[in-house]
Amino acid sequence: MIKSMTGYGLVQFETEFYTLQAELKTLNSKFLDLSLRLPKELSEFEYQFRDILTKGLVRGKAVFSLEMTLKEGIQNSVYNNEIFQKLFKELKVVSEGHDVSDSDIFNNVLKMPEVLRQSNVAVEIIDEKSALELIKSLVEKCNEFRLQEGKSLEKALTDSITAIDDRLLEIKKIEPARTEAIRKKISDSVYEIIEKDKVDENRFEQELIYYIEKLDINEEFVRLKNHLEYFVETLSLPESQGKKLGFISQELGREINTIGSKANDVAIQRLVVEMKDELEKIKEQILNIL
Repeated sequence: MIKSMTGYGLVQFETEFYTLQAELKTLNSKFLDLSLRLPKELSEFEYQFRDILTKGLVRGKAVFSLEMTLKEGIQNSVYNNEIFQKLFKELKVVSEGHDVSDSDIFNNVLKMPEVLRQSNVAVEIIDEKSALELIKSLVEKCNEFRLQEGKSLEKALTDSITAIDDRLLEIKKIEPARTEAIRKKISDSVYEIIEKDKVDENRFEQELIYYIEKLDINEEFVRLKNHLEYFVETLSLPESQGKKLGFISQELGREINTIGSKANDVAIQRLVVEMKDELEKIKEQILNIL
């Protein structure tokens, strides 16, 4: 089962006092890169939120944001009347002789941080258990999105693996003719230089077999076939295996390159180029797999 690192989730929780809305966006990354945006009133819950997100997301670049809206009539700030009265009187004395009205003084004092301070009402009224459950449901929703994206990735990967396998079978069909062409080319070249009746046929045949074995690609064919099968098996595992698929793709590349370097055949070289093209598609897709 493939799970993409690209995901999205949006959930909301509402009570008679407030509304919580949480959003989560994820992209691909080698490690978990988690960014949290919380209202300062709820900053004390950051550790619990981060723990849930870390366990649920595992890997990827994630941006989590939480907004809290208090219902009408619920105040998240309080006025300090004692300080207000004191500052109002002081400013009134200072402003004597200036064209400043009591209304102007009143409005200015009202905005002073010493007078208006944020209360802890948000923390006092929030249901911590419900907030944590909200984050858990958000992670679930994001992971559902990741699984849906994973299905598209799995199809693309399977198509590319099938394309490589098809070209490998074509190479297998070409291989006997290629081997015979190499044998004939070497024989013709030798007989052009040395008269046929002067060639030690036994020694020549041994050298010919040795040379052809150096160019033989049957072992690479078998290994590449095995790697392709292992890749497909890994795709069907219960847990997403992005890193393992990355390692297998490296082995695929190694065998494809070796076939290309040994081939010495135009038709096979073209098929190798096509396999490399499909492998590049696979590598790009794997970067986004959890």
